[in-house]
Amino acid sequence: MKAQEATSFNHYSVLSRELIVGLEILAEGQYLDATVGGGGHSELILNQGKNIKLLAIDRDQIAIAAAKSRLADYYPQQIDFWQGNFADYQPGDLLFDGIIADLGVSSPQLDIPERGFSFRHTAPLDMRMDRSKGITAAEIVNHWKEVSLADLIYEYGEERFSRRIAKKIVQQRPFLTTIDLANAIASAVPGKYRHGRIHPATRTFQALRIEVNQELISLEKFIANAPTWLKPGGKIGIISFHSLEDRIVKHRFRDNELLEVITKKPITAQRDEQRENPRSRSAKLRFASRKMERGKID
Repeated sequence: MKAQEATSFNHYSVLSRELIVGLEILAEGQYLDATVGGGGHSELILNQGKNIKLLAIDRDQIAIAAAKSRLADYYPQQIDFWQGNFADYQPGDLLFDGIIADLGVSSPQLDIPERGFSFRHTAPLDMRMDRSKGITAAEIVNHWKEVSLADLIYEYGEERFSRRIAKKIVQQRPFLTTIDLANAIASAVPGKYRHGRIHPATRTFQALRIEVNQELISLEKFIANAPTWLKPGGKIGIISFHSLEDRIVKHRFRDNELLEVITKKPITAQRDEQRENPRSRSAKLRFASRKMERGKID
């Protein structure tokens, strides 16, 4: 890992005020940040009291390194780290007063060219959050059948021109770089669409990233497990950035018999935060709490 990658991992933590208020942090509480990123949300939680304990998880080695650096003053007395997919974490007997997760790709991951998440830079088609394992975006783009590519781009990218894009990819592959792929996608869609509000490759890149990292499958597993990690009355808050994630959070919170939904509608960023960080405009925060245990009847 390059040293500058960890030091440049300065992630803007969205909906921080709302997250801290909603957690109702306890002075001696135990908390889990399931997607620590650069450590911003974790730092805010730890700042609420000297006796607060926190476990920080991330599957990205660079994010873990950056968070360890930022939160060095709290280690090891108040914070511990675990690298891996939050869906695979097993807390044992440990229970939490609060759990948070900030989903999706972070700004630093987009800004480090060699990660391959963004088409703003020429980079290999990687997109893995954990670069030690799993398939890359290049393997999907260059080897999947056209119909499978089209279905992926439609389902995970919600892209209406998915079949045209998949056909163009198959015709022009192999692709080695993000820019080459983005240009091919742009050439596959109508001219009016090429000059829209977002780049025409945005949704396809989202679909590839979700598939590479198994994001929605991991989210489903995480939300199924996380309520059992909470103490009665403990709260879970999840920030999502697109409708596929938010839909899962909304429905799984509602359907889990251990949880009581706190936010009937998602919390969104206030205007000042949206001005300071445009990425926050798409952020949605939902809270639920673990139901209190019923008293025993004599």
